[in-house]
Amino acid sequence: MQLPPLVNGWILRRYQRFLADVELASGETVVAHVPNTGRMTGCWAPGAPVQLSHSDNPRRKLAWTLERVDMGGGWIGVNTLRVNAVVEEGLRQGEVSTLAGYRRLLREVTPTAIPGSSRLDLLLEEGPQAPAYVEVKNTTLLLGEALCFPDAVTERGRRHLEELARLREAGFRAVILFALNRPEGSHFRPADEVDPDYGRTLREVEARGVEVVALRLRHGPDSIEAAGTVPVRL
Repeated sequence: MQLPPLVNGWILRRYQRFLADVELASGETVVAHVPNTGRMTGCWAPGAPVQLSHSDNPRRKLAWTLERVDMGGGWIGVNTLRVNAVVEEGLRQGEVSTLAGYRRLLREVTPTAIPGSSRLDLLLEEGPQAPAYVEVKNTTLLLGEALCFPDAVTERGRRHLEELARLREAGFRAVILFALNRPEGSHFRPADEVDPDYGRTLREVEARGVEVVALRLRHGPDSIEAAGTVPVRL
């Protein structure tokens, strides 16, 4: 996925969850929108290099958006609004072999087979197997050699897992896809240290047939692309 033009800077602080003060290379300090609801543990520190995008839309409250941060190992994608488009592109290109061969891909679909279900990120249809619902989770927490999810306790995330398990029992494929949005780490595992209930639920639904996939996202100078799967260790 091609990114908009990016501007270099250094993050000074993050506050009120969705705001960051950033010093640009010009010396100007701007306030940037941070489109990330997580804690971003290990994804920023005062003085870390960042890249921002700029919008000329007069209706926006903030013109600048924080796109990615370098903590010494390469770019970390912190704009979660980019992730689903990158994953969709990767699925269409066959980067996840177990999900290859579907001719139709829909985004943000509410399953009608499960009354009261939440909207899920992707639905794959017209393929070699049953239709597949896919929920995508941006993953940036690095613990040792593992990339982990979540970085904060998430009741909503556990609810998504249970809904996926019910979809599997209803005859659909159900996939939880962790998009690994930083270059470090050799494998994925649940962050039991952060939310043990999420880890326990993930293992339970995997035993009930929910497929667990970890997909690496790779950052280029002006792009993000899917770059194949990595091992999952539950």
